[in-house]
Amino acid sequence: MTSTERAHIAMFSIAAHGHVNPSIEVVRELVAREHRVSYAIPASFADTVAATGAEPVTYTSTLPTDEDPEAWGTELIDNIEPFLDDAVQVLPQLAAAFAGDEPDLVIHDITAYPAPVLAHRWGVPAVSLWPNLVPWEGYEEEVAEPMFADLKASERGRAYYARFEAWLAENGVDTHPDRFVSRPRKAVVLIPKVLQPNADRVDESVFTFVGACQGERGEQGEWEPPAGAEKVLLVSLGSAFTKQPDFYRACVEAFGGLPGWHVVLQIGKHVGAAELGELPGNIEVHSWVPQLSVLRRADAFVTHGGAGGGQEGLATGTPMVAVPQAVDQFGNADMLASLGVARHLPMADATPGALRAAVLELVGDPEVARRAAEIRLGMAAEGGTARAADLIEAELPAGLRAPSSS
Repeated sequence: MTSTERAHIAMFSIAAHGHVNPSIEVVRELVAREHRVSYAIPASFADTVAATGAEPVTYTSTLPTDEDPEAWGTELIDNIEPFLDDAVQVLPQLAAAFAGDEPDLVIHDITAYPAPVLAHRWGVPAVSLWPNLVPWEGYEEEVAEPMFADLKASERGRAYYARFEAWLAENGVDTHPDRFVSRPRKAVVLIPKVLQPNADRVDESVFTFVGACQGERGEQGEWEPPAGAEKVLLVSLGSAFTKQPDFYRACVEAFGGLPGWHVVLQIGKHVGAAELGELPGNIEVHSWVPQLSVLRRADAFVTHGGAGGGQEGLATGTPMVAVPQAVDQFGNADMLASLGVARHLPMADATPGALRAAVLELVGDPEVARRAAEIRLGMAAEGGTARAADLIEAELPAGLRAPSSS
């Protein structure tokens, strides 16, 4: 360090694997560089945070969790209102928790609305850690305005925006809610650039892509294939939208007994193995697996196409069949397919025959293997965790910056 005083960095996120996991290795790296890191998070993720060496600062959240994905509703307004509702009641909790111990720098997940408000209040810089695709120049006109037009014209939508604007104004933030959410001052993008639509139109003075920040994840345990397994297939729909027993049964039918193949089937917490019927000997079923460990040994990956799973598949050079379930996964599936390393198979079309054909075609195509290896090498060059930490340190006040480790 260039100063005897340690920097205090505060990270803010929500209780969701897809938003916590991307930041974990970055936080671990910042702690290793001798910064003091506080991490504001609901208690359900406190142990995960503490394992990095950061200090959990727990708060009570009203957001739906991975345990209850149906609580997010079915309409666009149902998906966005909870974040504002939660932010309003979380802000005073966090203001009190950090009173007298304000950080030198705020870093935060894109869903953690109180974080940039608190940074403004404290007069410190804020850096957004972006775990999925980012807006490009023209995004508002091409995507956001058509998507939000009906919502903004509805009574409920107008009330939402009025409340959001009032909350920001109360806290001295003179920014429209849309820009507050989608246009940060500075962002470290925790996905590879190849997953970004219209990457040539992204403002790289704001958004810097660092690729996957995965770490070794040894604490999650290691998975080893059984003796005699010639090829390995991982099937996982992530952590949230996993209540799909019919899909899992289709996978059992598609890959059960397939010569030379061993299948790791992750089914989440909402489905029991007994619901899948009699299992062939080449299929093992779990509610959770150390995904990265499995992917390092896998020959193919049937995934929901979430940002985390998609980039883990790319980072390990694993061909993918993307069967998206919700939100950004449909666009991710198309992007993965466009890269030449995946097939987008809509859920309605995910029959046993279609699943089997897609996996076998991918694995049998030498061009897929070549492209997957090329992308894997390109991602490694983006810098990952060390680059992310460098960018965050660069935002610290001058007297607190550490020498670059790169």
